[in-house]
Amino acid sequence: MRKRKRTGQKKMKQTLKKIWNVVSTILVIVIVLCSVFLMGSRLIGYRVFNILTGSMAPQYNEGDLIYVKQVSPEEVQVGDPITFVLNEELVVATHRVVEIDSETSHFYTKGDANDIIDAPVHFKNLIGIPQFSIPKLGYVADFIQNPPGMYITLGVGAALIIAVFLPDFIKRKKSEPAAETAVSEQK
Repeated sequence: MRKRKRTGQKKMKQTLKKIWNVVSTILVIVIVLCSVFLMGSRLIGYRVFNILTGSMAPQYNEGDLIYVKQVSPEEVQVGDPITFVLNEELVVATHRVVEIDSETSHFYTKGDANDIIDAPVHFKNLIGIPQFSIPKLGYVADFIQNPPGMYITLGVGAALIIAVFLPDFIKRKKSEPAAETAVSEQK
């Protein structure tokens, strides 16, 4: 009877270990993918911005994450969406170019959902042209870049690392005394 109970407990531990391995692997994959989408894009020349308003709906909605490639002002054409520094507070916006004045080096832009043309944007304020976007990932980016989400993310990451490596560390500590006993018995 005791043997069956121990065998059942052993199978349960093995099942839980397999489940934990699958869950921890999925969590690590999700973290790596988020890191690539949020930070790895810089390695290939993209800057990432979060869409904060619905002024460019339906192309870019609030909460979307856009990936912007730097271009020169000469590459921009009327009809292109551009990302630019809006004002002295370094607010960044993405709106569509409706007119280009090469003589004064200004773009005139308007949000797709707006009725009014924006103030002129100087060529030197151009950041680039959005290449693609990921819907709603901007909410995740905003959450992990600002408190309290930053602290929660760091805590979850630390807990995940501890949870992944702690079982191996404990197992190693338990097996060390047995190895020391075997060595002392051989002497």
